[in-house]
Amino acid sequence: MPHHPDRVAAAPGLLPARAAMAGDAARTAGVPILVPMLVVMAFALLWFGTLGMRHLLGPDEGRYAEIAREMLNSGDWVTIRYDGLKYFEKPPLHMWMTAVSYALFGIGDWQARLCVALAGAVGLGASMLAAARWFGKRAGVMAGLVLAGAPMWNVAAHFNTLDMTLSGAMACVLAGLLLAQHPATAPAARRRWMLACWAAMGVAVLTKGLVGVVLPGLVLVLYTAVTRDLALWRRLHAPAGIALMLLVAVPWYWLVARRNPEFLRFFFIHEHWQRYTSTAHARPGAPWYFVPLLAGGFLPWLGLLPGMVRAVAQRAGVVRSAGAGATPPFQPALMTGLWALAIFVFFSLSGSKLPGYIVPMFPALGILAGVALTQAGERAWDWQLRAMLAVGTLGMLASPWVATLDANHTPNALYRAYAPWVALACALLIASAAAARWLQRRRGRMASVTGYAFGMLLAFSAALLGHEAIGRAASGIDLVAPIERVLRPGMPLYGVGMLDHTLPFYLGHPLTMVAQADELDFGAAQEPQKWVPTVEAFVDAWQHGPRAVALLSPATFAELSARVPMHVIARDWRRVAVSNFALAGERQTRRLVSDFHATP
Repeated sequence: MPHHPDRVAAAPGLLPARAAMAGDAARTAGVPILVPMLVVMAFALLWFGTLGMRHLLGPDEGRYAEIAREMLNSGDWVTIRYDGLKYFEKPPLHMWMTAVSYALFGIGDWQARLCVALAGAVGLGASMLAAARWFGKRAGVMAGLVLAGAPMWNVAAHFNTLDMTLSGAMACVLAGLLLAQHPATAPAARRRWMLACWAAMGVAVLTKGLVGVVLPGLVLVLYTAVTRDLALWRRLHAPAGIALMLLVAVPWYWLVARRNPEFLRFFFIHEHWQRYTSTAHARPGAPWYFVPLLAGGFLPWLGLLPGMVRAVAQRAGVVRSAGAGATPPFQPALMTGLWALAIFVFFSLSGSKLPGYIVPMFPALGILAGVALTQAGERAWDWQLRAMLAVGTLGMLASPWVATLDANHTPNALYRAYAPWVALACALLIASAAAARWLQRRRGRMASVTGYAFGMLLAFSAALLGHEAIGRAASGIDLVAPIERVLRPGMPLYGVGMLDHTLPFYLGHPLTMVAQADELDFGAAQEPQKWVPTVEAFVDAWQHGPRAVALLSPATFAELSARVPMHVIARDWRRVAVSNFALAGERQTRRLVSDFHATP
């Protein structure tokens, strides 16, 4: 059956905007090709150009940046280590990519975030391609604009965590499945797209473990249960696909288990089963934990939810086959909706919850929102823009409240510095919604959505960049220069009762943990000689061992400095860096004092 690029199912509720779409097409038909090229460049510049404008935040950003640095430095790409200790909580692909980035471009902040930015862009592109194939080119472009302007997606693409790397791979899994199942896809092309889907699952498994295959499998089971379409399973090219997925994922698992027999039980029992079924990782949350995160993460497009639900309910994109008894048609909107729903419910039921867990559902939301945008009438779209004007205004009015916040881990002075950035972000939300309303009247829907999406990306980027007012102090970057003047290669750098996730990366020098192994307790148990288990053992090493530097909390410093000599190198509100030897300035002062007292 021939495929019409801009076709969706002929459901009455989805077609009220057909005339408006024709008007938009007429208004944009004469736009020079240079304009979309400049728009793409503007998005890319904002997407990639801001990666190095903030210092890394702990724990995740500093942890994965340092693991990759140690990996590159040691040359061991199989046994993952963090601060020199075995670290088997996650597979290596994200760290591999970051280490490659270091090798190509040097070690730094933007290099540490390049992997997630690329993953976000790849996931966005794959989602656009799938949406365009099933719902038309306009829906494909709209889907990309929605993802670029969704704060959960664009913010995650600028944080060095595994969540976006996994989400980019999962977006490719969904896109490959959708592209393969289109009835106009030739058999050879279907096989290629399904193999790409299976390979992406292998990448996901190599990024974050079994979740990379469990979630797609869950979605397939749910889809089959709803549609009774068992024929879909025969179109998955499972034998070749499973072999390809295993070829991608298994070699590292086999190698690391061969070198480290303790890996399999820790990784699959502790990090998978216990993490999901219990609160062993101390990350609990109510069943509705992800509801506000979803609302905030999709905030600029929440007004499209009714249209997204209609797209699923009215089988948008379905290409009907002629003849009775024909194979049930594939339902792309339903598959996409179940993808988002399954991921949301799966992690809502987990005993361990973190905000980034639901990021893989956003490509599906973006695709459905792209369909809704092509079908929404002017009134519905204007309602969304008016709502965002109200949100921005409320945010502006509330921004002075940020300056009143205070916490043990973030002093009020830092919140006061961040408050103007919150106000700026809210002002950009208002300006973007207002500009989108103007563009809707003058240039049509596509120009309006494009301007709105870029404005949303700009606003949330401003809020993220402004967080450097808080993040700079948290990273400890201002302590690096004074510590580097004292710390030498091979000199112990102790973390006394604290695991600092960022300073070791900036110093290029791993910590030796003292008294409290924190999340490195598994590695410390495997290699006990690589850490100091008690404060008493540390005190002995500090007094009688080689020259060393230590990082302590202010409270720990106050306690231990009364027991043993500690020479302060530098300090901030959360950490004190000390040495067990007199510093150059101290030695010179002591000589001057000694000479003064020796003078007759």
